[in-house]
Amino acid sequence: MHTSTTSTAALEPWSIEQLQQATQGYWLNDKKPAGQIKRILTDSRDAESGDAFLALKGERFDAHDFIAQVAAQGCEIAIVSRPVDADICQLVVEDTRLALGQLGAYRRQQNPQLKVIALTGSSGKTTTKEMLGSILSRLAPTLVTRGNLNNDLGVPVMLLELRPEHQYAVMELGASHQGEIDYTSKMVQPHVAGIINIGTAHLGEFGGRDGICRAKSEIYAHISETSIIPAADDFAETIRAAVKTEKSLSFGAGGEVYASDMVLEAQSSSFTLNTPQGSKTVRLPFAGEHNVENATAAAAFALAIGIGLDDIVAGLEQAVGAKGRLNFIPYKDYLFIDDTYNANPGSMRAAAEVLAQQQGIRVMVTGDIGELGSSAAIEHYKLGRDLVSVKGINFVVAVGEFAPAAQEGARGTQYGKKMQAFLNQEQALPFLIRLIETHQPQPMSFLFKGSRFTHMETLMAALMEKL
Repeated sequence: MHTSTTSTAALEPWSIEQLQQATQGYWLNDKKPAGQIKRILTDSRDAESGDAFLALKGERFDAHDFIAQVAAQGCEIAIVSRPVDADICQLVVEDTRLALGQLGAYRRQQNPQLKVIALTGSSGKTTTKEMLGSILSRLAPTLVTRGNLNNDLGVPVMLLELRPEHQYAVMELGASHQGEIDYTSKMVQPHVAGIINIGTAHLGEFGGRDGICRAKSEIYAHISETSIIPAADDFAETIRAAVKTEKSLSFGAGGEVYASDMVLEAQSSSFTLNTPQGSKTVRLPFAGEHNVENATAAAAFALAIGIGLDDIVAGLEQAVGAKGRLNFIPYKDYLFIDDTYNANPGSMRAAAEVLAQQQGIRVMVTGDIGELGSSAAIEHYKLGRDLVSVKGINFVVAVGEFAPAAQEGARGTQYGKKMQAFLNQEQALPFLIRLIETHQPQPMSFLFKGSRFTHMETLMAALMEKL
């Protein structure tokens, strides 16, 4: 598995006994390594002396094939689900995927000082997580989920980075199938946890929003203190029914933590944050109403874990967005908004509202949205219809297999001429260049967004190069 999971800080070492106790494995030929284990890792490229390499098996790869290589790199221990012919100490376990989870859970249990927040949802997870990281890390060392390490492999990898000085952990939990959040939230043992929203991301895997709600609601079975509820979500009542804790806190319109007096600016926003602890003005360095919603969610999680209102406001005002999440890049005479990290139908509509606030000719460049299953064509059709109807957007350039479906949706409105569809980036680039030439010297704002696999940042970089 080639996600880089290395951290710069020195990790808490493992003893041989702990490794065996956590995984319930056995040492092959009773050949045990000497000394402590400095870290457990799953990326063979980083393995070195003092590490334990855990060999995962996926659909398209089997890391057992890399064990001779890690041995040559000086690594003395491999955690395997079948013995391998290599000169290396081997801890044999039933299933390395489950062993990774057991090691993560063991590390979590070894840190009783930790206050843990876990969150899930269809969109806004990463931004809410970054906002919480900003609030908590001002106060004490905090472990925050990096990148997209939020699945049944990523969550334990993050837990392996826990150190005794950590006082807080903010864990993002994703779901691509039923049972995944049950598995990861049991491992994480959160004090405070909940759902931010139920959208249409991963529709394909869950066969509809009811299925998504069921999968995400698994988080409520493993909370020790307070459950967080999205009051304004249309699944709010179903979510409430899943809550098991005595204490709960709701956010959003109609909730206990909510925003009022909202002022949306081109690249920021301000609002009054209303909570059971009182109300305060927040100047948020994020654009868009959806980010105000994310901020109220972050405030609810932080309040529930015992953070005071002043510290919450200070943390929100200093928060920084993740790379590829509505990053504003002024370049020459143009504004580029990089929102290429990922996309689902809800976040695509929210991004369009942010673009509509910008200056000059406003151009939205969209890639396909993945994981919509059999709903893909109709969801892209509805998206095309809605994007061209956003007041203030001058052009929508759809790129990808489902661009024609989006264009069909656009043509069903009076704004059909705003939409251009291209099957790939190579075809779209000359059109974007011509658009700039036609509108010179007027200011222009471009927003690029698509699912991760579409790599819309490549098209954005190609266009910037031509300017």
